[in-house]
Amino acid sequence: MTRYHLRYQVLPGADPRPLADFCVEHGVEEVVLMFGAEELHPGHLLGAEEDLWFELVRSARNVLAERGLSVSLNPWVTTGHADRGRVQDAGFAPMVSPLGEVSTTTASFACPAWRSWLAAHYGRFAELGFRVLWLEDDLRFHNHSPLTWGGGFEPEMLDRFALLAGEKPTRQELVAAVTGPPHPWRELLQRTWREAQLEAVDAVRQAVGGRAELGVMSSGLGVASVEGRDWGALFERARVHRPHFAPYSDTVGRTLAYSIAMLELQRPLRPPGVEVAPEVENWKHTEWSKADTQTWSEMVAAHLSGADALLLDVFPFVTGDPRRYPRVGRMLDASRPALDATLTPSPVTAGVGVPWWPSAAASLPGDGTMEGLTADPLRAADFLLPYGVPIRAGVAPVTALFGELAWAVPDPLELLRGGLLLDGRAASILAERGFGDLLGVTVAEIVARERPSRTPYSIERLVDGGALLSVNVQDAVARLRPAQAAEVWTEILSPRFEPWGAGRVSFVNALGGRVHTIAACAPERLGRCDDGRRLAQEAIGFLGGDFPMVTGGPHLLPHLAKVGDRWRLAIANGSADPARPVAGVPSSATATLLRPLAPPVPVDPSTATVPHRGYLLLEWDAA
Repeated sequence: MTRYHLRYQVLPGADPRPLADFCVEHGVEEVVLMFGAEELHPGHLLGAEEDLWFELVRSARNVLAERGLSVSLNPWVTTGHADRGRVQDAGFAPMVSPLGEVSTTTASFACPAWRSWLAAHYGRFAELGFRVLWLEDDLRFHNHSPLTWGGGFEPEMLDRFALLAGEKPTRQELVAAVTGPPHPWRELLQRTWREAQLEAVDAVRQAVGGRAELGVMSSGLGVASVEGRDWGALFERARVHRPHFAPYSDTVGRTLAYSIAMLELQRPLRPPGVEVAPEVENWKHTEWSKADTQTWSEMVAAHLSGADALLLDVFPFVTGDPRRYPRVGRMLDASRPALDATLTPSPVTAGVGVPWWPSAAASLPGDGTMEGLTADPLRAADFLLPYGVPIRAGVAPVTALFGELAWAVPDPLELLRGGLLLDGRAASILAERGFGDLLGVTVAEIVARERPSRTPYSIERLVDGGALLSVNVQDAVARLRPAQAAEVWTEILSPRFEPWGAGRVSFVNALGGRVHTIAACAPERLGRCDDGRRLAQEAIGFLGGDFPMVTGGPHLLPHLAKVGDRWRLAIANGSADPARPVAGVPSSATATLLRPLAPPVPVDPSTATVPHRGYLLLEWDAA
């Protein structure tokens, strides 16, 4: 049964009974109370301010618990989200950015006074009896506005670094070392940050003393890698996970590809037994921010991924009374039939492997900025999903590897023995790492769009049939020279149709592995078309992909999983136009249509029309 967990801001003077009535009426299982959040956030709560919120939370918690509701608590601040013009003198050492900017409210992880406050704060609220106490997602070094990139370069943290390194560089020297080519200081700084973060969590856990589970929120995997985050150690301490996966406001339907990929790539981070409740965000927390249709489609995506519960931000933080927003209740009621039909414990996903290594940032060459240490784990998924190709996290019989992430591959031979899809940049990196003989191409150079040339790259032409595609707005393209035994699928041409280089090349290497290289260095940003989809799907077929892929319209986003003894292919329509998906599934497959905010209906899979953000579920027995 669908488990709704509703995140709700406590307000001074507000009666919690309408909230309890709303939850009982609409089947909300748990309320996650927030306090001192957003508009009501004055900074770290101290003295009389903390006393005020403590009593408000106590009152709300008691009313909800008396109505049979589970209650958890989400204090709004750990280190501090962002200054937003606020100034507070709590005696905490402030965060300092790589550029030396000093926060006015965000505390340093290296500050013992802050750690003592944090532990006492959580320990005090644990007295009230909650199922989960959430550590806010500001428990991070990055993204503390207005600091450039974030913090972690304050004098107190530099002192901790010096104890590990045995030397004490200036902030400028340390930043220059960690943001350039891999340097021993980079891993030492990541260890410094990691230990400081875990010390804070341990202090909270000791203060809570087993009276509640700890929950941890997470956002981008790439930037967490820059911090050196140890997911395993974190989940030993916090046994409930809120992964970010959904946009904060209205977006076009094809952004469901981002949600599907984010949910999938975060699954391997969690050890067995960790509860997961993805958060359906809504910013700025009003009915005008995100359409119910979008919220519904994101909740379905979360269920398909194996979520235990859905953490919902669907009320304004300053509402005080849910009776003012009856549409929220109608949305939850209308969503439940489809959500019940897609509740998926322990799915075993299938498709092209999209690997991620949490230590990736330690291997990147750097460009002199903190941002340059971030490898995007979702790029290959962003290319494949809109073309109807399902993905799964990790290395698989067929794996896709794009961009700077190629520096982080622990054992490239593992990938090269199977099927491997590369973009131009990843091919160049693997060649630089000594594996060029196994690729079937030589990367002569990476050419930037801005480089002046009388024969610039412009057009991609299929060798078979002559159809034309565009590489005109790619930021960079690799000039590929195919090996004699390789097969060239497309060629890159200038605006005058002069030869420029090979565009897409397939090769069977000496290990028996198959490699398909795309010259574009950002294939996910190529203009999409039917020819592009055909090329992508045929490339996966060449590499050994033996799973169903989807056609029938633009942006038909697949999620393939084995659920018990059945296969299930869920196809979301990311286009605003209705579509009739076509998939290579057995003729015995049954089909169910999920229309937004409507009950599921059985349909004929050969004629089913899927509306915008709807899903077609195809199921068949596993062999």
